[in-house]
Amino acid sequence: MQITVSAIKADIGGIGGHTRPSDELLETVRNFVAKNSKGLLIDHYIGYTGDDIHIIMTHTRGVDDEKIHKLAWDAFTEGTKTAKEQGLYGAGQDLLKDSFSGNVKGMGPGVAEIEMEERPSEVFCIFAADKTEPGAFNFPLWRMFVDARSNSGLLINERLAEGVVFRIMDVMTGKVAELKMWQDKAELEAALMYPGRYVVHSVVSADGTDQIVSASTDRLHNIAGTYVGKDDPIAIVRTQKNFPATEEAGSAFNDPHYVAGNTRGSHHMPLMPVKLNSAASLNYSIPIVSCLLFSMHNGKLTGPHDGFGTADWDLQRMWAAERAMIMRNQGFIHPATLVPDELEYNKGYEARMSKLESKFRNLEDIMNGKTKKAATKAKEAGSKR
Repeated sequence: MQITVSAIKADIGGIGGHTRPSDELLETVRNFVAKNSKGLLIDHYIGYTGDDIHIIMTHTRGVDDEKIHKLAWDAFTEGTKTAKEQGLYGAGQDLLKDSFSGNVKGMGPGVAEIEMEERPSEVFCIFAADKTEPGAFNFPLWRMFVDARSNSGLLINERLAEGVVFRIMDVMTGKVAELKMWQDKAELEAALMYPGRYVVHSVVSADGTDQIVSASTDRLHNIAGTYVGKDDPIAIVRTQKNFPATEEAGSAFNDPHYVAGNTRGSHHMPLMPVKLNSAASLNYSIPIVSCLLFSMHNGKLTGPHDGFGTADWDLQRMWAAERAMIMRNQGFIHPATLVPDELEYNKGYEARMSKLESKFRNLEDIMNGKTKKAATKAKEAGSKR
């Protein structure tokens, strides 16, 4: 049976800042989807990570379907009304266009979708992040499909050992490169070095018959022309059998790596695995990621199970907190902060640099100026005698 899983997320308001949506806001979105999804969706789930609400939907309409995307857009639009009524911070922040135009891609919300031939036991993970960029998933996805130290299935499972095809998007141009494992491994890793520009868009099986991963790739400041918040990616990863085991996919996040994001979207900080429906932290707003595990049959969902909810993940959370403080103790000095081209509040930085630029002089002129001042003072002192 051909089933499509669509995961669409947006930040449309948070309590007291970029923390979490209010209960009333969540209820508005849930009620809207429940009321307007009859005959359109097979099943759905709505939750949040930090201040981002995600709508997970199953249906038979394929990817990029106008009615599915409009349902999500209208739900976020309705939720924005509640956010404004409550005075929530950033109400409607990710809705960057005034009206729906057939597809939410390029309009602000993040989208991950896979159309699949449903297996007898279809299982998948949803990874939903907050306070970071789409490239935050680059390293974990490399661990899942390339690094045998992280995933022994790459040695044991014949299909995985054949390699996969990574589709890498240049988010500045919108172009996509298909990189086949294992012959294009070096080119893949060269791209993944710079997650601010090159982002894993999707992963498919070596023979191209199965899509395994879909990840959101939109960069909001490319759409809006100015900073409106981090891009907060979401990804679907199918697991088990000829795909990575669920545990192999989850464990790719078990050594919190540094990503771009954090307060004002302008720092490097570790990506902390958190429990489902966790608020963003007020401790510098550490980048966070949650893991929703689903089983699916005929499009009906069982779950989510909280993939990062067991006690052992508390250790990774502690590591992330410790690494975060080490980096933030670096203050404003790079690499704690991003390079200027990646700095989200770069208009303010450009204003500082413009003022600084006006003060630059040749060292020779400065020294000559000091010499002249010293000579003038000496002459004035001599005349007073």
